[in-house]
Amino acid sequence: MSVPAANEAPAFGAGQAPEKRRQILSGAREVFLERGFDAASMGDIARAAGVSKGTLYVYFEDKVDLFAALVTTECEETAERLFVLDAKEPDLAAALKKLGMSFLEAMLRPEHVATVRMVIATAEKFPEIGRRFLDAGPNSGVRRLSTFLSAKVAQGELDIDDVDSAASQFLSLSKDTILAPVLFGSAATISRDHMEKTVERAVNLFLRVYGARRND
Repeated sequence: MSVPAANEAPAFGAGQAPEKRRQILSGAREVFLERGFDAASMGDIARAAGVSKGTLYVYFEDKVDLFAALVTTECEETAERLFVLDAKEPDLAAALKKLGMSFLEAMLRPEHVATVRMVIATAEKFPEIGRRFLDAGPNSGVRRLSTFLSAKVAQGELDIDDVDSAASQFLSLSKDTILAPVLFGSAATISRDHMEKTVERAVNLFLRVYGARRND
């Protein structure tokens, strides 16, 4: 049996080379953000990515599959970057406030807002796009925050029966009065001060509801 040389590039099956996949997704992101889902074509994406249409179809079945993959990848990367929570963090309020602000900042990025609008516009016709967005985005964030909250329950800092619901509530509170106006074109009305006050209210309310009652 032959053994690959130490410096030999790993062999990937058709449609599996990570670097080529990233190259295609980068081109797709550029085209979708510029033209929207409906106006984007696989030919446009192939040109932007610097690959042939044949290569494009080796990696993705069609435009729906490609867009869903792009949405999933970007949501997963955002979740991994945002939800880095240390269960040993002694200041729970500070940890939640930091997460709330980072979460809001990510949600308000123009590219993210544009992507959410495209998902909303296409999900009725292509439900798979909506399902994959929800699982990789909002649901992933809830799962990651739930792990942190469960640790804090075990440490006696929080009193929560349903950590998944509590995690969802905190994220919803953090974007309350902010995300909807942005999605509908009122981004100019959202100030940093507004964001900080919204997150602070979310943290205070969350801890009033779920903070452990100690009988000292």
